[in-house]
Amino acid sequence: MSSKKNILLTGGAGFIGSHLAEALARDERVGKVRLLDNLATGSLRNIERLIDLPNVEFIQGDIRDFEVCKRAAEGMDLICHQAALGSVARSIQDPLTTSAVNITGTLNVFVAAKQASIKRIVFATSSSTYGDHPGLPKQEDKIGTPLSPYAVSKRANELYASVFAMAYGLQTIGLRYFNVFGPRQDPGGPYAAVIPLFAKSLLEGKPATINGDGSHSRDFTYIENAVQANLLALFTENPEAVNQVYNIACGQQMTLLELYNILATSLTTTPIPGAVFGPEREGDVKHSLADISKAKRLLGYEVRVGVEEGLKRTIKWMSGG
Repeated sequence: MSSKKNILLTGGAGFIGSHLAEALARDERVGKVRLLDNLATGSLRNIERLIDLPNVEFIQGDIRDFEVCKRAAEGMDLICHQAALGSVARSIQDPLTTSAVNITGTLNVFVAAKQASIKRIVFATSSSTYGDHPGLPKQEDKIGTPLSPYAVSKRANELYASVFAMAYGLQTIGLRYFNVFGPRQDPGGPYAAVIPLFAKSLLEGKPATINGDGSHSRDFTYIENAVQANLLALFTENPEAVNQVYNIACGQQMTLLELYNILATSLTTTPIPGAVFGPEREGDVKHSLADISKAKRLLGYEVRVGVEEGLKRTIKWMSGG
């Protein structure tokens, strides 16, 4: 991979996508970066510093439209597929839209890649694919039954990737994200992720609501680690690394109550507002912790920013720093 590569980045105006767009735009291995986003959950604010750069192109379009995917793939060498409709809760409320975006949309991207003779797709999948499998830490080859339409959609992406690799020779790499967080993660709306949601409440001087008793645990993963994983996957020359899925995480467990107390201590003056405990969310996994040894071994992935440092950076950003 000596010459510069043109890369299509779907979901390029979203939280993870916009951080990736910045990294790709300044990467010397990259020629053109084409961003595709329908702006349903992404925002032009996230990429306003990029869209005037000579090597960055923005297309407003929807991956549910195959013709859009086909046009976006023209002239590209690699695809970094981040476009998706997130949230377990949203998928339970509206499984049709989750399926249309995450399954049909991803299939459109894969078919467009095949027709454009694109060599490799790196795509975002999710720790939700582990479903009801009780084992910890989570290992890539040991998954259970999905607990939500969102989890089904992400598992379907992995299965399609495997089939496209076997049937068409497409190189695919799936990255199973574990609770990615960081600057630009939207605290608004009913399906906001837990860290921006907690922070928003605390900055407003209100107690946050914790779903369940606070003992649920997650492997929170700072955005810089997810960006690094995508770059490694896009440019790896290790033949063993392709046609695989990888856990992308910090390999560290934190309960929701521990998270709340860290944020409350950092974002508020005493007394710290006590959390409000609500019902558990339907489809939620109780505990999540990743085994990241496979990504380390085959991709060279490493945790560059730990959870505590990531929270410090996120808190500084949320506080206007």
